[in-house]
Amino acid sequence: MTNHLAKNHKISDLFRHLQVGQTECRKRRIWVGRVKLYISALRLEDGELLLVVSRMFNASAIRDYALRWEIETLFSCLKGRGFNLENTRLTDPRRVKKLIAVLAIGFCWCYLTGEWQHDRKKTIKIKKHGRLSVSLFRYGLDYVQMAILRLIGFGKKEEFKKVLAILRKKKPDRTRAL
Repeated sequence: MTNHLAKNHKISDLFRHLQVGQTECRKRRIWVGRVKLYISALRLEDGELLLVVSRMFNASAIRDYALRWEIETLFSCLKGRGFNLENTRLTDPRRVKKLIAVLAIGFCWCYLTGEWQHDRKKTIKIKKHGRLSVSLFRYGLDYVQMAILRLIGFGKKEEFKKVLAILRKKKPDRTRAL
């Protein structure tokens, strides 16, 4: 970034004072390269800065980005990480709408199953960088698939009944946000 005296500085210097969980949205545009931009920052739990940059002022840029990230994560799971939505080749909007509704239910089922399995059966290993080695969605999807295959192939109902019960919970024990 370049200041008003044409000196280059690190953007992180602007937000050095932020504590974990604190956000700040700069009300004045800042030169980043040859473009004037608004910058918002959030200090993450690991001490890193999450920066959101935009051409227009947005006081809720960090919150908006968090919502967008959740949607991006959902669609990545619906596409390449499990349900392969793009392989359906559907073009009729009504059918696509119905399929997305069914896949959203399936996503929630798999996510909740992964959460249940992580909390009550076998904890997912945490990598050196602090993230789970496998997503809660993927963990649940693998378990739901295994339960269905055991039901169809061997007539074993126990595992399937467990994952089906997760959908029936009236007030699920939620510790994480989707």
